[in-house]
Amino acid sequence: MKTINKIYINGQFVTPHGEEIIDLINPANETKIAQVQLADVDDTRRAIAAAKAAFPAMRLSTREQRMAWLQQLHDAVKSREAELIDTMVEEYGCPRFFAESTVQRSYTGFLQMRDILADYAFETRVGGANVVMEPLGVVGLITPWNANYGFIAGKLSTVIASGSTAVIKPSELSAQQTAIITECLHAAGLPDGVINIVTGRGDVVGAEITRHPDIAKISFTGSTQVGKTIARGAVDTLKRVTLELGGKSANVLLDDVDLEQAIPLALQVMSWNSGQACIAGTRLLVPESRLEAVKEQLRKHISHLTPGENIGTSVTAQQYQRVQDYIGKGIEEGAELLCGGLGRPQGFDRGYYVKPTVFVNVRNEMTIAQQEIFGPVLSVITYKDDADAVAIANDTIYGLQAYVSGKDAARTAAVANQLIAGRVFVNGVYDEPNAPFGGFKQSGLGREFGTYGLEGYLEPKAIMGQ
Repeated sequence: MKTINKIYINGQFVTPHGEEIIDLINPANETKIAQVQLADVDDTRRAIAAAKAAFPAMRLSTREQRMAWLQQLHDAVKSREAELIDTMVEEYGCPRFFAESTVQRSYTGFLQMRDILADYAFETRVGGANVVMEPLGVVGLITPWNANYGFIAGKLSTVIASGSTAVIKPSELSAQQTAIITECLHAAGLPDGVINIVTGRGDVVGAEITRHPDIAKISFTGSTQVGKTIARGAVDTLKRVTLELGGKSANVLLDDVDLEQAIPLALQVMSWNSGQACIAGTRLLVPESRLEAVKEQLRKHISHLTPGENIGTSVTAQQYQRVQDYIGKGIEEGAELLCGGLGRPQGFDRGYYVKPTVFVNVRNEMTIAQQEIFGPVLSVITYKDDADAVAIANDTIYGLQAYVSGKDAARTAAVANQLIAGRVFVNGVYDEPNAPFGGFKQSGLGREFGTYGLEGYLEPKAIMGQ
């Protein structure tokens, strides 16, 4: 069993001042795989101080130097690709293909931000003023467990491009993954103090980042509940915040859709990352007239979701039980269980595996249709016409992502334009890493990725008289 007892402050691997020890459990077989010594408030303050001391030089670094650092970060992470993948599979319980894509997106993210930086205009003329985009200072990056490498790399790449410094608080549930990527970031050779990583609890390390006056901005990805806590805490020092929070994404199938194509896609976006994805399309909106055909197709295609092969586990026993409770709530509230249900899939007596589950005849006011479950659970809701579909899709506190499928391009475009979501996918899923990512309503504040994401880490300063 491994022991993880180092954090990363001011270019050094140091033993945490914090004394709390937690166990890490392999979610696929429920065996203990590591113990982690967590950072505390003192560790967090030391990391913030190191980042603050490194900022003046970082602020003055050139575009070319930052681009070189982003290239070095890419190279360092890519050099340990296989080890990063293996560790993610063991610690997180995901299928190998998901770990492979996560690691690849992590190191390519540094190059994507390097290319954005190459063309970004930090100075523009506005009338008689020269407007300069300035880095903010020390940025607190608080990242979740459901794609640890990707969130660390994506946020950090933007910090480096902006000319700021970082204090990263990854999830303690991803400590093995964090240990390896920290070694990669150290090997990239950036100046001491630019990158600091303190693994600890949100109510300890995260809370100190939130309240500390030397943190200029927080970028957080996680639950809406925690995001609200951070937003409230950031007000006292008027920190800038980017919050990428929860979702309950609608997937609208129009009445002319080809179900042989649309249903496999619907099951794919419902079960992304074993359902542990804020962008998962967990509400499937179908025309009343096609419900029976949809049910037939769902029964036919759900067998392709195979636990242990292309769908993984819940991350912890607690998360597994949370999903079970939601499935039970769906049954209790009268939704019709079409596939899946309570308990582990057939053939599994250990591991936090959830049966891919589909409910039909769901009303949009039901708990399973309104709350983010974070598991492979799909709610099928019927609608009368396009206007009714839009109304149901938008009847949620969230607005992160949405999907619409149909043969008539004008109709799909009209529906897509009316959906209240930060991203809308039409007739498929697409990868555009430079498009802004973030949500409307209680799905968050601000945007990540590309130019929109970079400008969330910059502050405009107008200089007149030059």
